[in-house]
Amino acid sequence: MKKLHVALMALALTLSISCKDKEEEKMDDSMEMDESEEMMDSEMMDSEMEMMTIDVPMGSKSGSNVTGSVVFTQMDGEVEMKVALNGLTPGTHAIHLHENGDCSSADGKSAGGHWNPNAKEHGDWDGGMNHMGDIGNLEANEDGTANLTFSTDKWCMDCDDDSRNILGKGVIVHAVADDFESQPSGAAGARVACGVIE
Repeated sequence: MKKLHVALMALALTLSISCKDKEEEKMDDSMEMDESEEMMDSEMMDSEMEMMTIDVPMGSKSGSNVTGSVVFTQMDGEVEMKVALNGLTPGTHAIHLHENGDCSSADGKSAGGHWNPNAKEHGDWDGGMNHMGDIGNLEANEDGTANLTFSTDKWCMDCDDDSRNILGKGVIVHAVADDFESQPSGAAGARVACGVIE
């Protein structure tokens, strides 16, 4: 009888330990799932925060009829700029980012000079020596429309790095081509369109 009592107690203890182990396994699995879900949520939030689009309407300046928009999209560590303009004279026109997000003056000069946080000389974006705002040229066809797509990992939107952050800068389109040599602005002529990245 005593042996039976001891055997029953041992069996009860074994079952209790086995149930406890299973509960702990379930808790561990549940915690792992929660952590995994939290990581996925965090990664989704990071990618959502990183993705940003700003549509910049372009207004006429210096007596021109230029209108259109420039759309900036930040995604996967790069900023893409898509330009769609009309009302330009046929031919080549410079386009730059300028230091001030201010298009209040009739000639667009309220936008200041080229955005140049690293104090470099003006030049060709692909040439190594250039302002951060030295995008280059675009071509207007016979009916005065121009399109350009430009992307870079040297810019960011609404980030903490002032030498890369394009938010609050001006977009300027000029009357003629940038020669990539004349200092400080490439001899690109009058400012015929202006927009603010905001």
